[in-house]
Amino acid sequence: MALPRISKTLRTLFKLINPSIINPYALHSLSFTKITFPISLFYSPFSTQTPFNNSEHAHVANGLISIFFERPFSPENPELKRLAPVLTTKLVETVLNCFKSWEIAHLFFTWASNQSGYRHNCYTYNAMASILSHARQNGPLKALALDFVNSNCSITPGGLGFFLRCLGSLELVSEANFVFDQVKKKGLCVPNDYTYACLLEAISKPSSIDFLEMRLQEMLDSGWEINKYTLTPLLGAYCNAGQFEKALNIFHEMRERNWVDAHVFSVLVLSFSKWGEVDKAFELIERMEDHSLVMNEKTFFVLINGFVRESRVDKALQLFLKMRKSGFGVDISLYDVLIGGLCKNKELEKALCLYSEMKELGIRPDVGILTKLISSCSNEEDIIRLLVETQEDMDEEGIIWLYNSVFHCLINMGLVGKAHVLLRTIMGIMGDESDSGFTVNELLKRKVRPLTSYFRIVIDGLLKTDKLDMALCLFKDMTLIGCKPDRLIYNNLIDELCNSNRLEESYELLRDMEDSGLEPTQFTHNSLYGCQCRRENVAGALELLKRMRMHGHEPWMKYSTLLVKWLCKHRKVDEACNFLHDMLHEGFLPDIVAYSAAMDGLIKSEQVDRALRLFKDICARGYCPDVIAYNTLINGLFKAKRISEAENLVNEMVMKGLIPSVVTYNLLIDAWCKSGDIDRAMHCLSTMFEEEREPSVITYTTLIDGLCAAGRSDDALKVWDDIASKGCAPNRITFMALISGLSKCGRPDTALVYLRKMEEMEMKADCFVYITLLSAFLSNSNLPKAYEILKEMVDKGSIPDQTNKNHAIVRDAILKLLADDLTSSSVKALIAKEDIPSINLSDFGSAGQS
Repeated sequence: MALPRISKTLRTLFKLINPSIINPYALHSLSFTKITFPISLFYSPFSTQTPFNNSEHAHVANGLISIFFERPFSPENPELKRLAPVLTTKLVETVLNCFKSWEIAHLFFTWASNQSGYRHNCYTYNAMASILSHARQNGPLKALALDFVNSNCSITPGGLGFFLRCLGSLELVSEANFVFDQVKKKGLCVPNDYTYACLLEAISKPSSIDFLEMRLQEMLDSGWEINKYTLTPLLGAYCNAGQFEKALNIFHEMRERNWVDAHVFSVLVLSFSKWGEVDKAFELIERMEDHSLVMNEKTFFVLINGFVRESRVDKALQLFLKMRKSGFGVDISLYDVLIGGLCKNKELEKALCLYSEMKELGIRPDVGILTKLISSCSNEEDIIRLLVETQEDMDEEGIIWLYNSVFHCLINMGLVGKAHVLLRTIMGIMGDESDSGFTVNELLKRKVRPLTSYFRIVIDGLLKTDKLDMALCLFKDMTLIGCKPDRLIYNNLIDELCNSNRLEESYELLRDMEDSGLEPTQFTHNSLYGCQCRRENVAGALELLKRMRMHGHEPWMKYSTLLVKWLCKHRKVDEACNFLHDMLHEGFLPDIVAYSAAMDGLIKSEQVDRALRLFKDICARGYCPDVIAYNTLINGLFKAKRISEAENLVNEMVMKGLIPSVVTYNLLIDAWCKSGDIDRAMHCLSTMFEEEREPSVITYTTLIDGLCAAGRSDDALKVWDDIASKGCAPNRITFMALISGLSKCGRPDTALVYLRKMEEMEMKADCFVYITLLSAFLSNSNLPKAYEILKEMVDKGSIPDQTNKNHAIVRDAILKLLADDLTSSSVKALIAKEDIPSINLSDFGSAGQS
C-alpha cells in the first residue's frame, strides 16, 4: 500500500511545482519582499538538556560556572584541572545552558573539547548551536557546523533537525545542506520526515528554491510522504521568492488536505500584504474567520504596519478592530502608526477620533503622536483646538516639543506672519493681531517660556520668505529678553546678510557671535568668504583665508574659482594670479578649476607663455591637470598659431591617461581646417568615432566650413548627410556655413536649396549669407537670380548700411544689375521707392540714368 501512496504524492508534487497551472486566484505584476521565519516555526524547540538531580553533579557544574565567570579567566586554574577528568556530556550540557554570554559558553565548549578523555555528543553540539543562533553569531556557528561534521558524532533524526534549524535561523543555507549531506553520507544518522521538514525550513529562503525542490524530491524518493510540515516551508519559500502561482498552488493543495492552520494563513496573508495586495490579504483574513482561525498578535502588528505603509489605512483600521475583538491588547505604538497614516492621508478628523479613544482607554499620547496631529493641520483653528486640548496635561519637555511642532506647522503652511505673532506673544510683546488674523490668547492659558528652538524655527521661516529685516528685529528682541541665540541662528542670519551683500552687518553679527562664546563654523566663514569673492575684494578674501587657517577651516573652492573668473573677466588677470599665489602661501591649495580659469584669463589677454608657465608650475606641485585645463591651454596655443606645441600637448594628455573630450577634438579639427590640413581634420573625425566620442554640431559645422574653404563642396555635402544619420540636428550656424561655403565654391543654386530648408525650419540667416549668394549668382552671370536675392534682402531689411564693410559689395552688385536689361528697371524701381537705404540712382551715374 505504501508504493501507491508515494506515487500519488509524487504526482501531487509535480502538480504543485508546475508553474504552467492556471490558478483562478492568481494576481498580476506584484513586487516581493522577503519573509523571515523564526526558528521555532513548526515544532517546539528540540530540547537537548536532561535534568539532573544528583547533588554532586550540581556541585561540579556550579564550580565550573564560577571558574569561567572569574575575571581574568585563566585556563591554568588548578581547580579547573582538577574538574577536567570528571567531565561528561550531561555535565557540559548543563553548564552551557547556564551561561547568558555566548562568548563564555563558547570558551567553555572549546575548553571542554580539548580535555583528554572527553568527547562532545550531539546534545552538547545542539546546546552550543542553540546559544550561537540566539546570539546571531554566524561565524562561530559556521565553525561549529564544520567541527560537528568532522567529529563523526552520531545523532538522532530529531537532534539533526534541531541543529539544522539553528543554522537556518541565521540563513546559513549552504552549511545546513553540507551538514545534512555529510551526516547522511557517513551513516551517522538516518533522516526521517521530521529531519527533512527541519531541513526544508532551514533552506526555505529565496536563493534556495532549487535546493528546496531537490530536497523535497529526495525525501519522497527515500519513502517519506509530504505532510503539513514539509509543505509549509515550501509555501514560505515560494512567497519569499515571489513565485506567486506556485505559492497559491501549495496553499490550495494544503487546504484540500485540511492542513491549513492559522500559521499557514498568516504566511500567505503577510505575503499578500508585502506584495501590496491589501484587498486580497484582507479577503484571506476573512476566510480565516470563517474557519474560526485567529492570527497571533505579532501578525496583527505586522499587517497593520504593512497596510499603513501601502496607504490603506482603511483596511488597517478594520484589522485594528478585529484585533481588539480577538482579545489582544493594543498599545501606543499601534495608535502611533494608525494616527500617522491618517495624518499622512489628511484625514484629521479620524485621527482625532483615535486620539480621543486613546485617552478614554487611559493610554497617554506621546509627543510624537501630537506632532503628527499638529503637522497635519490645514488651518490655525485646528492647531488652536489641539493645543488647548493637550497642553494642560503635558510636562515641560512635552510643551517644548509641542510648540516646536506648532511653529514648524505654521511655517510649512506658509503662515510665517502668524508664527511670528505667536512667538512675540509668548515673549510678552503684544502686537496688532488683527493684521495677521491669528488669535493666540486661547493658546496661552498656560505660561510658555520663549526658547531658542522657537526663535530658530521662526527666524529660518522669515529668512526663507525674504523677510530678513523682520528676522533681524526678532533676533534683537530675543537677545533683549535674555534668550541666547545658538550657532545655527547666527549662521543663517550671517549667510542671508552675505547673500544680500550686507557684508558690514554680517561682520557685526560675527563679532557678536564670538563675544557670546560661540565659535564660528566653516559655514560661517565661507558665507563671508563668498560675499568677499562676489565683491571681487581680494584683500578681504585673503583676510578671511587667514582667519580660516587659524580655525582649521577650509575655504569652499567654488568661491575661489568665482573670484578668479570675475577678475579675469574684468581684465584683472595679474590680480587673479596673485590671489592664487597668496592663497597657496596661506596654506590652501587652489583646485584645478581655479587654475584653469586663471590660464583662460591669461590666454584671453594674449599671455600664452605665462599661461604655459602657470601650467608647468601646477604640474610641478603634484597636480594632475584635467581635460578642461589641457583644453584651455590647447585652445590658446592654436589661437596663437603655435600648432605643433598644441599637438604636443594633446599627445602629453593622452600619455597621462586622459581621454580627449569632444572639445579637444573640435579644437584640433578647427586648427587643421584653418591651416588647410583638411585631411587630418577628416581623420580626426574618424578617430572620434573609434574612441566613442560623439561629434557635436560644432564638429560638423567646423568641418563643413573647412571643406568648403578647401573647395571640396561635395565632401562638405557628405558630411552634411552624416549629421542626419548620426542623429545630430544642424543648427543655424551649420546652415549658414554650408550655404556660404557652397556659394563661395560657385554652387549658389545648391546653396539656395539649403537656404529654403533653413527658412522652413524658421531659422533666420545673417546678412553675409545673402551677400555671398548674391555675389555667387553674379559670378555665374545668373543676374535674375541675383536680383531675387537682392529683392529678398530688401524685403527682410538685410541691406547693410554705409558703415558696414559689405556695403560696397552690395553697391557693386546693384551696378551690375543696373547694367543688365533684364534687371535694370526692377532695380531702379527699388531704388526709387527708397527701399534700398543710403543708395540713390544718381550715385551710379550713367548706369542709373539709362
